[in-house]
Order: sequence, then structure tokens, then C-alpha cells
Amino acid sequence: FDFMLADLGVSSMQIDDPKRGFSYKVEGPLDLRLDPEHGLSAAERLRELSRDEIAGMLVENSDEPYAEQIANEITKTYRSGGKIDTTTELAAAIERSLMFLPENREKKDIVKKTCQRTFQALRIDVNSEFEALEAFLEALPRALAPGGRVAILTFHSGEDRLVKKAFARYYKEGIFAEISKDVIRPSAEECRSNGRARSTKLRWARMA
Repeated sequence: FDFMLADLGVSSMQIDDPKRGFSYKVEGPLDLRLDPEHGLSAAERLRELSRDEIAGMLVENSDEPYAEQIANEITKTYRSGGKIDTTTELAAAIERSLMFLPENREKKDIVKKTCQRTFQALRIDVNSEFEALEAFLEALPRALAPGGRVAILTFHSGEDRLVKKAFARYYKEGIFAEISKDVIRPSAEECRSNGRARSTKLRWARMA
């Protein structure tokens, strides 16, 4: 290909559908699968993970600072006979894990962002998103024509790190003739009109 564009964002139609279980804000089954016909749901996946595995997943997939507390609360819920089968049940467990935080104006925002990161980490795990991205990056040298260009839109730090690392490696090996020195971010105007654009980063590269 002379040009490839990879948009790693999840479809807004999927996120906004309560039946798909992507949002902690509305009641729905804790599913999070991009293809609900295959693989384990997020609820099933959580039940099979140990406390340490849950904490590790949260750190690796979303840099979650409260990973240990969340993992403790989830496993404690299961041990006491509770269940986490819906989006709101997981959100409630996350909120319980943060009860040690002082009650102030900032706490509500912390709980919100922690829920966002936890759901993101679980979605990445359930759908093997990093593995899919790594496979795409590995195939780039074979898929691009000489002088061909690739641009990749990422939406969180884990994705961006993988892209940045791969681009740097291919540039060092002489496979890429040029790579973006800095990420390109959306303008303030675009973020105002589309709040989901706020976390977007774009990196590009050109084949030798």
C-alpha cells in the first residue's frame, strides 16, 4: 500500500449501546466484547483472574494508580459470595475500593476517571487489543510499498507506547526513512465539538 491509516478508536455506536456493556454510566451486562459472538465476556474474564492478575492487567492496560485497591475489592466481592455481572456492579466495586479517599470535591472526579481506566483496561484485555496492534505493527514493513506512508491514531498511552517503540525500531533499522518526532493532537476547537477526541494522538512514518 502507498498509504495506510489505522484508527484504533472503538466505535461510538458500540460504546453508547447499554447492551454492549462498554459504559460504567448505564446499567448493562458486563460484556465489553467488540464481537459478542466470540470469546469470554468481561464478567467471565474477571471471574477467572486472580487478584494479582487483575492488578497487573489494570497497570499494564491503563496505568491505573489504584490497581491494587480495585483488585482487592473485586476478589473480596467474589469471596463473600457477591457478583459482578453488570456495568453498575463493577462501577460500585470500584467506588468501594476508593472509600479510603477523603470526601472532597476532587473525589467524584477521581472515581469517574478510575472507572474509565478500569473499563478501558478490561476492554483491552477481553478483545486482545494490544496483541492485534502488535501484529499490525509487525506486518507494516511487508504491507507498505517503498516510500509508502502510515498514520496511526491512538487513544491511550498503552497504544501510543507500542506505536512509538515500533516506529523508532524501524527507523533505526533503516526500514523507515522518516518518522514523526512528536505526536499530533486535535485542536481545542475539535475537542470542544467532539469530547472523545481529547485523548487522540497521531503518529506517522514513511518507508525507505
